[in-house]
Parts: sequence; structure tokens; C-alpha cells
Amino acid sequence: MSAFHDLKLNALDGGDLSLKPYKGQVVLVVNVASKCGLTPQYAALEQLYQTYKDKGFTVLGLPCNQFAGQEPGSEAQIQEFCSMNYGVSFPLGAKLDVNGPRRHSMYRLLAGEGAEFPGDITWNFEKFLVGKDGRVLARFSPRTAPDDPAVVQAIEKALG
Repeated sequence: MSAFHDLKLNALDGGDLSLKPYKGQVVLVVNVASKCGLTPQYAALEQLYQTYKDKGFTVLGLPCNQFAGQEPGSEAQIQEFCSMNYGVSFPLGAKLDVNGPRRHSMYRLLAGEGAEFPGDITWNFEKFLVGKDGRVLARFSPRTAPDDPAVVQAIEKALG
């Protein structure tokens, strides 16, 4: 079991969000926000999820309020926003910090010291592609759309 699959998160609905069930799947981890210029990426993320979920792929959305306060809502407000505006059906975690002294262990693994793609998260909607074995395969800029050919090709390659 990889360190990635050992992580435990809080789900947006208040429950536990274990990553163990994603062992053997490809996961696109994205820090998300409801009031960002990039928020419309939710639509493309949902489309990616719908396209590849039956092939062993999931999107994991992790709300973060560290960039210009663009995710100020409560967990219930975030859930409602995502459902009502974008029909989001992929898993969403509770709000967490991606940078700084309270950086969540997920982001220490993805972007911390010794990571494959180290460095602070630059903005909302930065994407990390995690392979079936829990290794980080790629990191994509917030401005790289989820349906960008480079992202799609990386997902398809990881799915094999």
C-alpha cells in the first residue's frame, strides 16, 4: 500500500474519506474553490470523471480557502454549490490547507519536500495525477484546463 492510499481525509459531508478504495485507480487530485475565475473547470472535471470513471479513474476535489478567500463557504454551502451549478458527482473532501504550516498531509505528499513535483501550490485548481500505485505521475498548472489534451493523454496513459 502506498503512502497516498494510507491517507485519510474528511469528506465534505462530514464523514471519513479513505483513499484505500482508490488503490489500483488513477486519481486526479484538485484543490478547488467556488468563487474563483477558474471555478468553471468544475464542468470539465465532472466530464472527465464521467468519461473515465468506469475505467478506474476518479477526480478528488479538495476545497481550499487559501487563495484570496475564494472558498469562504461552509461544507454544506460548497456541496450545494457544486451540485446545483456543476452537477458534481466525484468525491469532495472537506476544506484543507495546501500550503503553509498547516499544510494537509495530502499536500505534503504531493508537493512537499522530497515529492516528485515539489513546490507550493500556486492557485486554485492545481492538479496532480496519481497513478494506480499511488505515485504522483504529473502536475498541471491551475490554468491548464482539465480537458486539455496533455491532461487527457496523461490520464489515458496511466489507465493503460
